[in-house]
Amino acid sequence: MAAVSRAYARAKKLAPVLNLASKESPAFGSVPRRWVSVDNGGRAEELNKGKRFVGVWGNGDFGRLGLGSLDSQWRPKPIASSAFDDQSLIEVACGGAHTVFLTVDGELYVWGKNANGQLGLGKKAENIIPLPRKVECLDGVTIKSVSLGFEHSIAVTDKGEALSWGGGESGRLGHGHGSSIFGFQTSSSEYTPRLIKGLEGIKVKSVAAGMLHSTCICENGCVYFFGERELGKWGFGKAKSATTPSMISPLPTSEEVACGGYHTCVVTNGGEMYTWGSNENGCLGIGGTDISYTPERVQGPLLRQSVTKVSCGWKHTAAISGGFIYTWGWGGSNGTFKDDGHSPGGQLGQGDDVDYSEPMLLNLPENIKATQISCGFNHTAALFQCS
Repeated sequence: MAAVSRAYARAKKLAPVLNLASKESPAFGSVPRRWVSVDNGGRAEELNKGKRFVGVWGNGDFGRLGLGSLDSQWRPKPIASSAFDDQSLIEVACGGAHTVFLTVDGELYVWGKNANGQLGLGKKAENIIPLPRKVECLDGVTIKSVSLGFEHSIAVTDKGEALSWGGGESGRLGHGHGSSIFGFQTSSSEYTPRLIKGLEGIKVKSVAAGMLHSTCICENGCVYFFGERELGKWGFGKAKSATTPSMISPLPTSEEVACGGYHTCVVTNGGEMYTWGSNENGCLGIGGTDISYTPERVQGPLLRQSVTKVSCGWKHTAAISGGFIYTWGWGGSNGTFKDDGHSPGGQLGQGDDVDYSEPMLLNLPENIKATQISCGFNHTAALFQCS
């Protein structure tokens, strides 16, 4: 906690200089149409028509929200564009206690917890980064997509290559990292991005990182898996962990894939959403909390219109359909942790700590549409656009 307190003090001191969002910045829904996002050097930054911006919500421990504080947010809250050098963003990703922005130039800005190298800033980087920082070692490499797991990260380059870094437990990095016969980790973390050689020759278009497993989709729509495969968590039956990528079959041709704590979701090329694995707190969105050993289609409001984006947290899930955000799963009312960083903090964005076992619409102003979504352990972020 001493390190966290020092990081918070440093963030609080630097926040006015870097034009980060203040506590007075309003959450979404406070004004129905024309509203102010953040204070930008004494100037109100208005969310004009066509403008894209980032909103974050959930647990604020370890500075994972990038707001320069440890405060939790129970509804979406905007971040100033100055936090990432005023560049346009195409993607945001949330991990266990770390977060990343991907700019239109293919650059990554990261912050949050860095104990296992999950930020990719090198072995000498601090354990907590409370403000967005560029991943300098990727200069000259154009990143097209990125996903964060509990303590690891995966990205795809413009050439279709997959990179991974962070903690390698259970083979979740895809580099062949595993454990000894005594259960001890036999390899160290990767502190900078490393090419996944098991996917060489395969053009990757989408990646997803979970707690102890990872997946990716190739250009032909096939899904590859690496990491833990324990019985009852993803429906593989009794199988050993896969420390290098292997194909999952059969599955419909997939466009999107997302990994949670112990559940996985895919979106087909027809906009249908399938989910399977652990269903604690209703994170599968199929009603109830029973485990699903095979992919099952999510229905309710997501049955009537196509799903375009999906993301899984530890025990919560979020999807975009028609520009609207739906969230479900762990809201905090059950399974609450008392440890720092593991307590609920509004990750569903519904303004409460209630669990939902079916998709629930997130309340946003009428002129705000979501374009991308990402769930972390117990925080969530999205890209929005004013219409």
